[in-house]
Amino acid sequence: MPKKTGLVGGGLAAALVTTLTLALGGCSMETTAPGSARQDAASDAKGSFGPADCRKAKCIALTFDAGPGKDTPELLDILKEKKVHATFFLLGKNHVVKHPDTVRRIQHEGHEVANHTWTHEILTDREPEEIRAELEKTQVAIEKITGKKPRLMRPPQGRTDDTVSEISKELGLSQVLWSATAKDYSTNDSALITKRILDQAGKDGVILLHDIYKGTVPAVPGIIDALRKDGYTFVTVPELMAPAEPVPGTVYRP
Repeated sequence: MPKKTGLVGGGLAAALVTTLTLALGGCSMETTAPGSARQDAASDAKGSFGPADCRKAKCIALTFDAGPGKDTPELLDILKEKKVHATFFLLGKNHVVKHPDTVRRIQHEGHEVANHTWTHEILTDREPEEIRAELEKTQVAIEKITGKKPRLMRPPQGRTDDTVSEISKELGLSQVLWSATAKDYSTNDSALITKRILDQAGKDGVILLHDIYKGTVPAVPGIIDALRKDGYTFVTVPELMAPAEPVPGTVYRP
């Protein structure tokens, strides 16, 4: 993934550019910013708003990858206490199927349940039938537990291409990348994780964390409190782009 740079010039104008062309997965891909999706929404768009209208409020989306795991219930307790809804990109084989009660709880408590593939394979390295299996198996597993198929997916390492996009479209999945990451796979230092996220946070941003690493869940209360103090409202990814709705196959990147 190319490193995300700060918004250029007026900031808001850059955020509202309809598409950005990036090199993803070795080829040129168009991505759409959440703010751009809102701007371009039709007058009769039916996307659901969260605690705020992000056309007016300073919104940010908190997302968690690669769970659920043993620490996810503690994270859900924190989010419930803080009254924050997040987006969970879940892994299938060793997570969803092993923690069905946690998956059920994620949905029941108002979070967005999303797809992070079956085994975390890099999709751009796989044949089309393998890509489809990675996504479809997780769709089926989550639907069996929650009664509903996810509408969002995050490709492992953010690697996508035209083939991944086409298969995602066929499966009804939008692709969601991010603007802030703590690289929490490389450190258990909760203070460092917090600092990295706060340094990268911005309006209409998407925060990437992993609820499977030791230092991450303890960092979440401080991240929430600091960003709220700075005027942010936490929303799910679909709420971030409301009244627009996620479009299958589209790659969303702040």
